[in-house]
Amino acid sequence: MIGIVTSCSGHLDWGLLLWSLEEPAIPSGTILRVYIKSNINKRWVVGIPEAYRNARNPMDKFEIPLSQLEPFSTKSAAQKRANAFSEFALAYAETLQDGLPIRESPDNNARRVYRLRMGEIIKIMAKIEGVPAVGANGTPLPGAWYEVLTENGSTGYCFSYRLNLFEYSGGPLAVTQIVAAAEEDPELERVLSKTWSPEWYGTMVASHKIDLEDLAQHWHFAPGQDMGIAQIYLPTMDKTFSYTRIRSDGARAWRFEGAPLQMSLRSDTTLAVQYSENGGVLRTLLFVALPVDVADLIAQETVRRESLFNTIYDQGPRFISTNYGALSFSVDGRFTWTGYDLLVINQVILSSALGHGTITMGLFLDPSLQSQYNGAFSLHFDGIGGHDTVVPFMYTLDSQGFRIEYVPPANIEGVTVLRRATARIVLFFRAEQPGGF
Repeated sequence: MIGIVTSCSGHLDWGLLLWSLEEPAIPSGTILRVYIKSNINKRWVVGIPEAYRNARNPMDKFEIPLSQLEPFSTKSAAQKRANAFSEFALAYAETLQDGLPIRESPDNNARRVYRLRMGEIIKIMAKIEGVPAVGANGTPLPGAWYEVLTENGSTGYCFSYRLNLFEYSGGPLAVTQIVAAAEEDPELERVLSKTWSPEWYGTMVASHKIDLEDLAQHWHFAPGQDMGIAQIYLPTMDKTFSYTRIRSDGARAWRFEGAPLQMSLRSDTTLAVQYSENGGVLRTLLFVALPVDVADLIAQETVRRESLFNTIYDQGPRFISTNYGALSFSVDGRFTWTGYDLLVINQVILSSALGHGTITMGLFLDPSLQSQYNGAFSLHFDGIGGHDTVVPFMYTLDSQGFRIEYVPPANIEGVTVLRRATARIVLFFRAEQPGGF
């Protein structure tokens, strides 16, 4: 509440009112005379302009919080700021999302400096250029970034997608009543701070067998606190849920108000997400918080693959076989193969495959095979009409040359070669010596 000061003297300064007042009803953007600044009480004592005095309140001075007034040394400086501020002087917003963050910079990845309550009122200070906000499906969201001020003095940036903008010039505030501050939920804060990946990502990490192509899709569950839109993004689905707030629903469990969605922690790193479909059938999906960031996992796996390929390249890069032609590699991971006609006859390589393509070192060996082979790779043949052919091989590099063995796709589970083929096709190559000998 505003306390009225009955006596004060000594003009100090000028200031621009940043927050419209209820009593006296003075709009933000008004220039006020400043008399006292109290750092102890964190208040200004300012004068009431003649135009806003009335018989019910004859006082000529009152107090306001320090954060609600911007001080200036001269009236002309205050007037210059008021002119620049005029576009947003009466602009306010009501939050439509419980937990909506105010960020340190206009970017949804920036540090959160304040968490808004459902129905809380904030002051719009300026419209700001920022990093575009995107929805759960990756498309840009309507709205803009604004520099904002809360009634308690917190400042930062908020995206307007979950804000209801309005004008307020003082007096009774005719918007939704602000709800009481919700109790802090540290457990929920930890859930919201983590990246939740599908359960099989955890299996990849534990087994040290990273499917880079799958990992690069960044499948996930995102609670979407910033925008009030939760997303389940998996190979077989891309579902979004619009909600108003996340509420506790028991120990380590929460529900998304306004959506058929709930979540619960089964352990510190395992999150069960449930949603209703087909008339109320409840489906449960498991997600995990990985010990390593997905981007770091991708970088590590990329380095592993490059190292394996470089070992093959350094021993060649051109290999010659009496029966299977010439196979050569380029430093960018491309290959060229000529004279592989026998593999076409044996239906290992399709006749539509062209004699060039890309090698990927994305396969792993079952422990039973690791003593016999150095590793496994896939040759992705460019095909006629864009129809590529993928042919997997295990390989061994030694002083005698390069030995590769065809692996039928049925012998591969995920990214792991489980066993050799019953009818084995083994190809022997020798590294071509400098000068062609």
